[in-house]
Amino acid sequence: MKPIWIVDDDRSIRWVLEKALGRENIPCRSFGGGQEVLAELEHDSPQVLVSDIRMPGLNGIELLRSVKRKHPALPVIIMTAFSDLESAVSAFQGGAFEYLPKPFDVDRAVELIRRAVDESLRDEASDEAPAETPEILGQAPAMQEVFRAIGRLAHSNVTVLLTGESGSGKEVVARALHNHSARSKAPFIALNTAAIPHDLLESELFGHERGAFTGAQALRHGRFEQAEGGTLFLDEIGDMPAELQTRLLRVLSDGLYYRVGGQQPIRSDVRVIAATHQNLEERVRQGTFREDLYHRLNVIRLRLPPLRERREDIPLLARHFLAKSARELGVEPKRLSAEALQFISQLNFPGNVRQLENLCHWLTVLAPAQVVKVEDLPLEVRQEPAAREAALAPRAEQIPASARAQAAADWATLLATEVERRLKSQQTEVMEALAREFESTVIRTALRLTHGRRIEAATKLGVGRNTITRKIQDLGLED
Repeated sequence: MKPIWIVDDDRSIRWVLEKALGRENIPCRSFGGGQEVLAELEHDSPQVLVSDIRMPGLNGIELLRSVKRKHPALPVIIMTAFSDLESAVSAFQGGAFEYLPKPFDVDRAVELIRRAVDESLRDEASDEAPAETPEILGQAPAMQEVFRAIGRLAHSNVTVLLTGESGSGKEVVARALHNHSARSKAPFIALNTAAIPHDLLESELFGHERGAFTGAQALRHGRFEQAEGGTLFLDEIGDMPAELQTRLLRVLSDGLYYRVGGQQPIRSDVRVIAATHQNLEERVRQGTFREDLYHRLNVIRLRLPPLRERREDIPLLARHFLAKSARELGVEPKRLSAEALQFISQLNFPGNVRQLENLCHWLTVLAPAQVVKVEDLPLEVRQEPAAREAALAPRAEQIPASARAQAAADWATLLATEVERRLKSQQTEVMEALAREFESTVIRTALRLTHGRRIEAATKLGVGRNTITRKIQDLGLED
């Protein structure tokens, strides 16, 4: 390991840090000013640079900028007795590893230097050229099923219905289907039908003629025309109003549509990929979604797993999003410590991949050091009960048999208490309601543990494949 360089015009500060690092067997060199450091950098470099911010001649921020131009990966810790906002912002904008206000605790300063050293050594060990990032990331078995489906469907013109929770990556998969199809050179047009006011959605989809309505001062091409020869992705299709469902059905059935106010039919050559996070079967039963349109869209259904069903992908995705945020902001990418990575891998992520991406962007902007620890995560993340409980809970095989038996007895007692409560409150159809809740919980748990693989879940539960498929549909567990 190369020495730590300490730059401060205050001899006492240099002496304190030299003694502290010496006790830890960390080699170091001291400099009284920034110009000395720049001269030494011509033929040598440190493992970590620790610099004061206010010094005669070249100040710490100017030194930081000069160092980063020559050694962009070198961790630089900025010290200052002036803990003001401007200094902190200047330090971090210049690429500082950390900002250390004076007076500082010596042990904390040494720990911070150790973290910077670890970061520097990690950079040295991983200076290989990064591989090209695939368009969809995922190593979990549930995502491998998605990849196989994309491979089979890409060269077909068949309509595809993508289901999955919000933020699970439905548009990313739709783009992949388009990019690997014969239509890849034609446009890919995406429209979130829930984001467009209902009275404007018809014109948005099909376009309008000049003078078709007040404000229609010119002919407008709709999304179907814009996507001609390519792919039209209709997100949140479950929110489409009934009258437009009829028009969409016409396009899907005979390939013809009219602009708003138009008299001549227009033939469409567009592959439609629809997506929803809703249970369309339930909406059909409620009468809010046309059954014939549902069957037109549901030619091939592809379910995207939520992030909690592919937890093994969280480290891969986190590294990707941290690198992406760093590129966008022009800074060095942050890294998650092993403890922080384990912690976030236990989070539920109700917003799925999109929520993880937002978290990584937050960390890139606000995490105090290059290596992110658990305590650097946002407060609301650290307080999520599921992560704390999962991190502390022992695995089932670690629980003694006597404890498992006691848990089973407690479960039966809780069930009896719940039955008694419902009966006393005059609820009806208690047996049916409890049976549905029981089956839903059992099947959801089995699917989570098998990463969405229904046949494996059915085998583990001791039921047939057709049985579990029917139960999933009856209980509304498709999404």
